[in-house]
Amino acid sequence: MAKEYKITSLRLSDLEKELNYLKTTREREVAAMIAEARSYGDLSENSEYDAAKNEQAKLYGRIAEIEDILSHAVVIEDENEATGRVGLGCTVLVEDENGNQTEYRITGSQEANPMEHKLSDDSPFGRAVVGTAAGETFTVNAPAGSFTMKVIRVSREG
Repeated sequence: MAKEYKITSLRLSDLEKELNYLKTTREREVAAMIAEARSYGDLSENSEYDAAKNEQAKLYGRIAEIEDILSHAVVIEDENEATGRVGLGCTVLVEDENGNQTEYRITGSQEANPMEHKLSDDSPFGRAVVGTAAGETFTVNAPAGSFTMKVIRVSREG
């Protein structure tokens, strides 16, 4: 069974735009780089040609990766919106045992970026918090140990 990629409709749109850019503008740019490098003569010792071919390989690799994601994408909806419970696509404000509050967005694995406080539902935190509601506590079983947090607010804004 092929892997499913859980993504929001916004991420789906971003990937479609990136794919369009790569298949049109960027592909022409790389083709021009290769053509220019070929004009320098002997290809056996032509570093510009090698660099252009490497760039082409990276381009085609990224195109294949995006096409795979798009072909197996499952657009996540706000399935818990009516109940006020944490689910994919929502933003949650949590408080740790020391009273420190942090806001996270729960995303699919393709959108996760801990530096931007976007956590995957497949992460230890994501698995623990999904399904909880404001006022409830949950325990995260992380590699560094277990800790308890409390949900302060669940919202749906981006």
